[in-house]
Amino acid sequence: MLTIPPLLVGLALATLGRKLFWLFVAGVGFLAALSLASRWLGGSPEWLVIGLGIVAGLVGALLAVFVQKVAVALAGFLGGGFLLLGILNLVGFDPGRFGWLAFLVGGILGAILVAAAFDWALILLSSLAGASLVSEALAAGRPAAVILYVGILILGIIVQAALLRQEKRGVV
Repeated sequence: MLTIPPLLVGLALATLGRKLFWLFVAGVGFLAALSLASRWLGGSPEWLVIGLGIVAGLVGALLAVFVQKVAVALAGFLGGGFLLLGILNLVGFDPGRFGWLAFLVGGILGAILVAAAFDWALILLSSLAGASLVSEALAAGRPAAVILYVGILILGIIVQAALLRQEKRGVV
C-alpha cells in the first residue's frame, strides 16, 4: 500500500483531529475503509483500496458536518475499535477469530470516551489514530513502530492541547 496517503492523514489526525472534528471523522472513516478493504479485497488493485478509503472518509466528513453527534459517536466507536486492534497488533497479540470482540470492546470504550469528554476524547482518539496510521505507514520493525507511535502520540496530544488552550483563552 502507498505510504503517503496514510502518512498525511495520520499526521493531520494527530495534530488537528479535535480542531477539525470533521477531519477526525473523515480520517477514521478512511482508516476503517483502508483496513477493511485491505483485508477483504486482498488481491485488488491499490487504487481501489485507496479509493474506498477516500469515499468512506468523504462520507464521514459529510456526516460530521450534518449530523455531528451521531458522526462523532460513530467515529469514536470506529476509532476505538480499530485502535484496540492496532494496539494489540503493535504489542504482538493476534486476537484471531475473536478480533470482532476486541473491536467491539474498543468501539464501546471509544464511544463512551467521546460522549464523556468531547474535546479531550477527540484529542486522545485522533492522536492515537494518527499515531497508528503514521507508525504503520513508516515503521520497519516492531521497536521502531512502538517508538514512532509513542512519539507521534505525544506530539499530537501536545499540539492539540496547546490549540485547545489558545482557543479557550480566545487567541485562536
